Amino acid sequence: MSYLCVADDVKLGKNVKLTKFINLYGCEIGDNTKIGTFVEVQKNAKIGKNCKISSHTFICEGVTIEDDVFIGHGVIFVNDTYPRAVNPEGALQTESDWKVEKTLVGKGSSIGSGATILANVTIGERAIIGAGAVVTKDVPPDAIVAGNPSKFLRLINEKR
Repeated sequence: MSYLCVADDVKLGKNVKLTKFINLYGCEIGDNTKIGTFVEVQKNAKIGKNCKISSHTFICEGVTIEDDVFIGHGVIFVNDTYPRAVNPEGALQTESDWKVEKTLVGKGSSIGSGATILANVTIGERAIIGAGAVVTKDVPPDAIVAGNPSKFLRLINEKR
């Protein structure tokens, strides 16, 4: 057994490296990207070329990760600002009861282990998100942010 769960509707680029114990369905993975153990990528999520997605990461519907992005271990993406189990009538929610909220991770960015990225956030190109950060708002290109909630620390090219 290979212990891979890759649905038939997954679009895999060339030379994609998949490890054991992953769950991919309805998503797109670009060329030369590596997906680590215990990663789930949901439908309508897109991961670009030359990315590294580390173990225990959850990439939900509505997330777009551009090329050359590093995602650390245990990173969680969120696609619903006000999640509920049931609709106003008390029945379990279905897809028709809510709208997917989008998240964009810009080219060349890095997200540290244990970070949580909330819905409706854009992470600019080449930005660095510190380990354990909770990103609640947009991050400018080339910015370094950290903390809970994440705060701007400096630009990459600024001296410390």
